Amino acid sequence: MAKKVLKFSVALSAVVGLPAVAAGLDVNVGIPQLQVAEYHKPYVAVWLENADGGVAANLSVWYDVKKRDAEGTKWLKDMRQWWRRTGRELTFPVDGVTQPTKPAGAHALSFAEGKNPMPKLAPGQYKLMVEAAREVGGRELVSIPFEWPVKQATSLSAKGSTELGQVKLDLKP
Repeated sequence: MAKKVLKFSVALSAVVGLPAVAAGLDVNVGIPQLQVAEYHKPYVAVWLENADGGVAANLSVWYDVKKRDAEGTKWLKDMRQWWRRTGRELTFPVDGVTQPTKPAGAHALSFAEGKNPMPKLAPGQYKLMVEAAREVGGRELVSIPFEWPVKQATSLSAKGSTELGQVKLDLKP
């Protein structure tokens, strides 16, 4: 009997010790290599909008965080949609959200529901929004609609035409 209790205790502790798998999303943002005379890394904002267009979460904002006297924040307003919806209300840097600009290539971001910066989301329709703006360049906005919560792992994507490349959204139940 003692052996059965010991085996059960070991098995139970192994199960209890496993981390809970939280629902979340993985985002991959493609920044294209542009052949232009004066290239600057783009400022990028990644956020979630709910069905009425309100901001559900600011997930990531890339800007020139190292500029002296917070000079880099002055160009954030060039990401017009994000700035109008939520950016102008924020104080920078935002813990867990702001990051330095990124070079051309694919950049992976991962968010777990209920962990900063992704809150628990109410069931409903949402959009992943990704906006990029570049000094001496253009501006582009890509959105990917999805429903939350997801019942099974789902991959969605959209492609920009100038400032953004492939944007991929992987939803995890």
